[in-house]
Amino acid sequence: MTSSAGEQLMSMRLRVEQDIFVVRQLGREVARAVGLESQDQTRFATALSEVGRVLLAAGPDAEVRFSAQPYGVPTLQVTMTHPAAGEAARLASQLQQVGRLVDTMEVDDGGTGTVVRMSRRLPMGAPELTRTRMEEIRTGLAGHVPGSPLDELAVQNQQLIAALDEVRAQRDDLARLNAELEETNRGVMALYHQLSEELEETNRGVVALYAELDEKSVQLRAASEAKSRFLANVSHELRAPVTAIIGLGRLLTDSGSDDLTEEQGRQVELIRTSASDLLTLVNGLLDLAKAEAGRIEPNWSDVDLKAMFGQLRGTLRPLATRPEVDFVVEEPAVPSLRSDEVLLAQVLRNLLTNALKFTEEGSVRLSARRVDGDVEFTVADTGTGIPPELHERVFEEFYQVPGSKPVSGKGTGLGLPYARRLAGILGGGLRVDSEPGSGSTFTLRLPATHE
Repeated sequence: MTSSAGEQLMSMRLRVEQDIFVVRQLGREVARAVGLESQDQTRFATALSEVGRVLLAAGPDAEVRFSAQPYGVPTLQVTMTHPAAGEAARLASQLQQVGRLVDTMEVDDGGTGTVVRMSRRLPMGAPELTRTRMEEIRTGLAGHVPGSPLDELAVQNQQLIAALDEVRAQRDDLARLNAELEETNRGVMALYHQLSEELEETNRGVVALYAELDEKSVQLRAASEAKSRFLANVSHELRAPVTAIIGLGRLLTDSGSDDLTEEQGRQVELIRTSASDLLTLVNGLLDLAKAEAGRIEPNWSDVDLKAMFGQLRGTLRPLATRPEVDFVVEEPAVPSLRSDEVLLAQVLRNLLTNALKFTEEGSVRLSARRVDGDVEFTVADTGTGIPPELHERVFEEFYQVPGSKPVSGKGTGLGLPYARRLAGILGGGLRVDSEPGSGSTFTLRLPATHE
């Protein structure tokens, strides 16, 4: 689950079978409001209704609470509390397949009964959950009028038909299910008598429908892990010969060695420069592979931001050699925070180095301030800027904005992807705000405390 409780959006109670339809509708409405995609809305609502059905079978009066975690990794959360104690093991066994529909699901015995917790991460393109947006969502949910069971079944029919187009292998089963549901819709009395049975069958169909997609996700994760292992192995193998080339080049130009001709000296210096660039790329690949493989563990401590900013000012000052560019490290408005000093310094160093490389004139500025209990670090430059449609692509490995050329040094295309992964490891996030011709501002947001 997420590292901290989210902000509550609304709550309700499950007392009768019709409430299962209500909680399904609300689940879909909440998922749509926070920015989940259509498929994920269906998966989330289906998981809610199946858990609600199982809890209601154990007795009435289960509480359902919706909440959202807007910071770090934005997440939609739901907590379902049933007054019956000691049911965790049995419910966990019944809900094993339902866990595939959400990112995380936990069932345990709480202090007041049995508690089921589920969460779903929001996609990268979801609207930011600002305080204003959260209030708008609460207001909209408070005014939501639940539809009738017939309305809900009509919505389910549309969702199942759309799913049929995406997963052809389930066509016959879902067509049969749709026919049964249409037949059920012809009589209101028959609907209420068969309500529980039809809902359970629908949920089984949806769980089976997404099983194939989940299998593809497993294959993609395996491919990603294989890529990380490949990068790590290749980086290790390349580091030794590249280091040897740099050392041999240094020996050739050493004052104690035989004198070289001007042309030979130029060629040796070219070899050393190329080898140094290759070593930088190899080190970047190795760092990125470690981050992707989850082998970087933060060492939490109280970080003195004033001292860290002073070190960054001193170490990066040699890069700011052009008089047309002012390199400004402001006094941090926050004296300290709890984080990993080495990883935090690495993120800020990558952002500042990148800004200095692509700023021809104007300024590069580092600052820090407190925002809603978190700490925001900003690196603002007056470079060429980045088009809005490329804001997410700059965080992809080896990607560089078309037409952008570094004023000094060479880029590997790994600095920003590595910085964003480190930001996630530190429990925060990294975003960019930029327009062509207006420079760029990279914002790192981290929690001020970490347990």
